[in-house]
Amino acid sequence: MDLGEVEKLRGDLGDFMAEVFASLTRKDQRRQGDCYLRGLMLDGRRKSIQPMAERLPDGNMQALQQFVSQSPWDHVPVLRQIARKMTAAITPEAWVIDDTSFPKAGDQSVAASRQYCGALGKRSLCQVAVSVHAVTDQASSPLSWRLFVPPEWDDRDDARRRRTGLPVEIGHVEKWRLAIDALEELLSWGLAPQVIVADAGYGQSAAFRHALRSRDLDYIVAVRGNETAHRHDAQPVAPAYGGAGRRTLPRYRTDPIALHELAAAGGRRAFRQVTWRQGSRGAMRSRFRILQVRPAGKIPRTLAADAAGGSAAWDGVLPSETLVVEWPLGADAPTEYWLTSLPPDTAIRRLVRLAKIRWRIEHDYREMKHGLGLDHFEGRTWRGWHHHVTLVTAAHAFLTLRRLDPKVEAPA
Repeated sequence: MDLGEVEKLRGDLGDFMAEVFASLTRKDQRRQGDCYLRGLMLDGRRKSIQPMAERLPDGNMQALQQFVSQSPWDHVPVLRQIARKMTAAITPEAWVIDDTSFPKAGDQSVAASRQYCGALGKRSLCQVAVSVHAVTDQASSPLSWRLFVPPEWDDRDDARRRRTGLPVEIGHVEKWRLAIDALEELLSWGLAPQVIVADAGYGQSAAFRHALRSRDLDYIVAVRGNETAHRHDAQPVAPAYGGAGRRTLPRYRTDPIALHELAAAGGRRAFRQVTWRQGSRGAMRSRFRILQVRPAGKIPRTLAADAAGGSAAWDGVLPSETLVVEWPLGADAPTEYWLTSLPPDTAIRRLVRLAKIRWRIEHDYREMKHGLGLDHFEGRTWRGWHHHVTLVTAAHAFLTLRRLDPKVEAPA
């Protein structure tokens, strides 16, 4: 948007700020928050503080820098207000978990490390954040963010920790655990839980799926075809007790099978065509199959035994999950796999729509990065990073609400 368009929104933006930033009690903080949001929405190649301040008639670089990087306002109540407002407006069908990366030129920014950088498609110096989004096919909004702290930042004597203000209680935690922590926070805010959707980076983790089940959260998550499972009707067997020594615990007497082998059994005829939504080029359709399986491996066995109270009390039966498989026309074999806790009699079209709904947050990331400067923040501190992503989330929410309002013309 140009400056004239942004200025026309001052009244509506003020009302939005008053509601979402109500936890900021100081007038100067709310004033700088309003200025920062206008800077994010204003046209410009770079959305770091200096160029934003130069574009705005009331922009003050020093004041904006202090507000974002140093002012001690709490970002959590702001995100909570945004989450409550946006879930009411969107009525989400799913909560999508994903992570995104922020390339960095140096290693002094909080949690920056050489790791896989999705933005560049290779290992590079970057930050990585885990996010949860409320999603429908028509709209979506980030609800919560967690900055991933690599293991090398765990040294409590590291000078970088002190310089970046990384809290002493914050250390390395696996991404799937960060996602669970974010979900628990959303539930503590009183938000109605939705089906959890995630890519294979999360879905491959049996511990992640177990954590969702133990919290009564339904999910549909991508997995790889080389994951193994037992057929649903396979039964663990224990040999008859001979009367001496310890009893042999029940176990499966057949080897687990790779998901791609289970899915391909029966050939193409076992798959049916499903249309799940209308895309920009017409109907989105492909062929799918639904199976019941029991994912195998050491971790699923350990988790199942622990849930039963120990190996001696476990009957050896692995939990059943529903497998959704896609075999597109023209492909030589199945290409995509998802595991879900939803019942096997769930309508296949709903399962496919939920499995595919991750496309929507790619739209979020593009808009927030290319249009709202999500990855343009040049500060290095823990506080500054969280303030910036919260303000970008607020700007994205404001624009999304305007697009959803039939009474207003959406800004360019």
